Amino acid sequence: MIRKILVCLIVIAAGHAMSTDAPQAEASDIYGMTHVWNRNYAQNRPWHGNYYNQSYGQPLALVVPPTAHMRQTYSWGVSQNLNHPIYHQYGRNASSPGAARPGQFHPTPNWPSHTDQFGVYYVRGPW
Repeated sequence: MIRKILVCLIVIAAGHAMSTDAPQAEASDIYGMTHVWNRNYAQNRPWHGNYYNQSYGQPLALVVPPTAHMRQTYSWGVSQNLNHPIYHQYGRNASSPGAARPGQFHPTPNWPSHTDQFGVYYVRGPW
């Protein structure tokens, strides 16, 4: 009986020693890499989709907190409810805040079938 207890204690001690020696990723490292991936993705793609918001005639950026990292889109009819990461982050030093060319975006259809067709797109805030 004592022998079984000693073997169990040795196995637990060895497992603990092996787990403390192995380098573990810090939570800040993981979040730091996520921000690097988001920045690289955002540099090559626009922050908006193909539709404009009817109130403004341009795509509308809905600024969300910087801790928000996912958005969900809904579709009517055949279920296409999806989760997407929020890549773009709003910058205070926008180089060209002017309007886009007329006719570049589509209006909201008479019978929209997806939430992306309303012309509102999420962008993370800088604070």
